[in-house]
Amino acid sequence: MNITLSIAEEIVMQAREAAAAMGKSLNDVIREDLERLIRREQRKQGFTEMKTLSGQGNAKGWRFDRDELYARGDLYAQG
Repeated sequence: MNITLSIAEEIVMQAREAAAAMGKSLNDVIREDLERLIRREQRKQGFTEMKTLSGQGNAKGWRFDRDELYARGDLYAQG
């Protein structure tokens, strides 16, 4: 999908130079930052869900399994 952004020309030029110094295009840097933002929000949602469910007695006997907890942590740590 293509989008149009309104960014000052000087900022775009500096951002392109910074991206090039990393061996990336500006498009790559923006895409990676957006992906990081999404992962961070997903982590927040997961923690909010865990806090909501913890200690309220509505788990119907289900408990976190240590291996599952670590696996979830690995998923969220990618951000």
